[in-house]
Amino acid sequence: MNKIIDKKQESEYSSLITNIGSLLEQGRKQAYQSINLILVKTYWEIGKQIVIYEQKGKEKAEYGSSLLNNLSKDLKLRYGKGFSKSNVYLMRMFYLNYPIFQTLSGKLS
Repeated sequence: MNKIIDKKQESEYSSLITNIGSLLEQGRKQAYQSINLILVKTYWEIGKQIVIYEQKGKEKAEYGSSLLNNLSKDLKLRYGKGFSKSNVYLMRMFYLNYPIFQTLSGKLS
């Protein structure tokens, strides 16, 4: 009789572990998705700020500006890695390619 109870408890405990594991996996997946969306929105907003600053109300920015070089250097000094000139350029291009974030977020979901 004790062996039957032990087997039942073992099975229930195994189910408990499996259920907890599933909850953890779901929570982690949702957290990663939320973080990714926040990062995408942040990079889009950075690109927007660059374009607004760069264009100063004009339709196009002046050619030959050293803005991206300077931004890259200053952002790296203040906030650490992730702001190479190419990354800053890509953030800018990201905004220029998707000037309406709602359109972009619809494509991501």
